[in-house]
Amino acid sequence: MPHDIPDLGELPGVSYVMPVLNEEQHVAAAVASLLAQDYAGPSEVVLALGPSTDGTDAAVAALLAAEPRLTVVRNPDGSTPAGLNRAIEASSYPVVVRVDAHSILPADYTRTAVEVMRRTGADNVGGVMDARGVTPFEQAVAVAYGSRIGLGGTRHHTSGKEGPAETVYLGVFRRQSLIDAGLFDEGFKRGQDWELNRRIRSRGGTVWFTPALKVGYRPRASVLALGRQFFSTGVWRGELARRFPANNGLRYWAPPVAVVLIVLGIIAGCLAGLSPWWLLGFVIPLGYLLVVVLSSVIARSHGLRAMAWFVVVLPVIHFTWGIGFILGFLKLTRNLAEFTGR
Repeated sequence: MPHDIPDLGELPGVSYVMPVLNEEQHVAAAVASLLAQDYAGPSEVVLALGPSTDGTDAAVAALLAAEPRLTVVRNPDGSTPAGLNRAIEASSYPVVVRVDAHSILPADYTRTAVEVMRRTGADNVGGVMDARGVTPFEQAVAVAYGSRIGLGGTRHHTSGKEGPAETVYLGVFRRQSLIDAGLFDEGFKRGQDWELNRRIRSRGGTVWFTPALKVGYRPRASVLALGRQFFSTGVWRGELARRFPANNGLRYWAPPVAVVLIVLGIIAGCLAGLSPWWLLGFVIPLGYLLVVVLSSVIARSHGLRAMAWFVVVLPVIHFTWGIGFILGFLKLTRNLAEFTGR
């Protein structure tokens, strides 16, 4: 074991913690996947309910009335890290499973995670975010999530070999490791998983990736929702890159650099009246467009409509994330807390 970690025992109790805000359409399925786990140890489900504006409160009330293992705590802040902390504080078991209301856990998820945790001595175990779309647009987004050209090829999006990792999707934590690290930093409305895992690793802990864990994820359903999500993610990634420059890989810089080069190329091309050579500036945006169109072939298994949407989805992801990163890195945003991705 990497450091002094108490033995969990064969079947430690498990606490599922889930922040919920405006998830009327997804919360029931997410909770059902937790209650259907084949793990034989004791378990509880704690939902941190934010100030929703849809029918989420009624949906959660119905779940609460039907399931004794379910507990609900209030999360007035409404943010993901605050909700996670409120749920963790209200839970009791030595293993904490972080869950997203857009995620569907396979039945063997908890059993597999606990087995890996006991075998490796890891402080946090996670796997692959298996994005699955229903509509052609969602299918295009799911393909982008799982492709190197979409989100840069990180293991928790594209799978890979088991082993220590920088961060993982969601996470199954040792409670004591969470407490020792100080829980989630509520100042980070996005990117809080990466930041917490950074602190766990800085204390000598281990974050462990295993492709044996795959979590179904329902992507955003519209261009506007997708753009909001990735713009906010980019803003916070820029903030994280500025605060922790030594802990950020080159892949995080690819979208903002691409945005700058494409914009400069367009500006240069528009100055062709000064000299024909300026027309060469159009090579950059046209080259990017060609790459996007050609790469749409990876969505062919979902049909022509998904391929057509992929040509829209990829630039939306790259540009909103890249622009958000630039604004966050240069501290050009007025109120970071506004960027929650919802």
